[in-house]
Amino acid sequence: MLTKKQLDLLEFIHKRVQRDGVPPSFDEMKEALDLRSKSGIHRLITALEERGFIRRLAHRARALEIVKLPDSMMDKPGFTPRVIDGDRPDSRPSRDRDVSIAAVELNVMGRIAAGVPIAAISEVSHSVAVPQSMLGKGEHYALEVRGDSMIEAGINDGDVVVIRETSTADNGDIVVALVEDQEATLKRFRRTGSTIALEAANPAYETRRFRDDQVKVQGRLVGLIRTY
Repeated sequence: MLTKKQLDLLEFIHKRVQRDGVPPSFDEMKEALDLRSKSGIHRLITALEERGFIRRLAHRARALEIVKLPDSMMDKPGFTPRVIDGDRPDSRPSRDRDVSIAAVELNVMGRIAAGVPIAAISEVSHSVAVPQSMLGKGEHYALEVRGDSMIEAGINDGDVVVIRETSTADNGDIVVALVEDQEATLKRFRRTGSTIALEAANPAYETRRFRDDQVKVQGRLVGLIRTY
């Protein structure tokens, strides 16, 4: 049985993975649970891992996987767990397995810079199978990540990100941004008045700021695929 803090943290991680496709940072977890230090988050994560609710992925910054959810969360409206099994055996009934493995072929539109912006992407590189449960309404496409500027958001060099096409974004969303109609980059979106900031998730990279007419949102991150 989970404590209230453990349950709150699991729910927060799950919501963020559902929304962004990647887990929140330790700072975001600390702020969400109103804790004074990251050590409290480490203890909660360890407890959740020991109880089999999450799994930490070795040698990867901030990489957490939700393995299961408690019944109290499964019953909440709006919760639709999207656990993607890798090479672990699946013990669920075959009917559930058939639903979970339903896949859609998405076009991979080349590489997107998670670092210094690169030329805007317009040509299909190849296709990738994406679980249907990762997708919602609207059109989607995929991009291969190049660079490490989003590593603290759990996005690594070589990952494939799944993007929902949209021209709008809320503050804090991770988006594909087209800068001055020439460069495309994957960054966190912040708008202040008529200024748009494209934030990296790596302290080695500076936040870049533009007039709002210099940046066009091309899509929002909804999922991530990693090959080990």
